[in-house]
Amino acid sequence: MVYYSSGSGNTARMVARLGLPASRIPISPADPMPVPAAPYVLICPTYSDGAGRGAVPKQVIRFLNDTSARAHLRGVIGAGNRNFGTYFGHAGPVIAAKCGVPCLFRFELAGTDTDIARIRSGLATFWRDQCLTAS
Repeated sequence: MVYYSSGSGNTARMVARLGLPASRIPISPADPMPVPAAPYVLICPTYSDGAGRGAVPKQVIRFLNDTSARAHLRGVIGAGNRNFGTYFGHAGPVIAAKCGVPCLFRFELAGTDTDIARIRSGLATFWRDQCLTAS
């Protein structure tokens, strides 16, 4: 997995609770970006206005603008706050549509125990299916 987490740390807490190998997209543009060498799922929180604009953090856009990083993207998980209504977890579907990958899950803030179980199980199935369809 590759993920972005702002200073609030909600997404980082979720990723830590998942207990799966992950690389973090840095908050500071001065810090080096991860360089994925294998297929990965991106976890991205949502930052948008009331109309859904600006949903994807600039550092995530910068990361995905690197064609070698984008080439290994296989799916996305969106995070957010249900207070944003229809724009809850909006970064997930935005990235999925732009990159032609599925939006696998959405979770709120740092996630719940149910989210953790659902995502772990879903990712196991997703990667198994990816292996079965790869030729």
